Amino acid sequence: QVQLVESGGGLVQAGGSLRLSCAASGISVRLNAMGWYRQAPGKQRELVARIYGGDYTDYADFVKGRWTISRDNAKNTVYLQMNSLKPEDTAVYYCNTVPYSSSYWGRGTQVTVSS
Repeated sequence: QVQLVESGGGLVQAGGSLRLSCAASGISVRLNAMGWYRQAPGKQRELVARIYGGDYTDYADFVKGRWTISRDNAKNTVYLQMNSLKPEDTAVYYCNTVPYSSSYWGRGTQVTVSS
């Protein structure tokens, strides 16, 4: 059974930083393309960053240069370092494979950025 448990969210002022973690079990983050997604109120869930293959990374245009996705294969954990946060980054953040598997969604972690 696959479990993805997100943590690290919180309330931060604009310009601040957070580091999200996604602890995986039942699936290898090394062998799968992994991504961070987010869903803001009233909006669809969207992919913001992914890591795949030999640590190749891709980012949505709105986060390029601000955030970094990484993974620790020994800990089977994926991270998202979020710098220069903006109020529009407020959302619930989830990790999943890329493309996602509907049965893998966790509870997510709330990120709230105040202006």
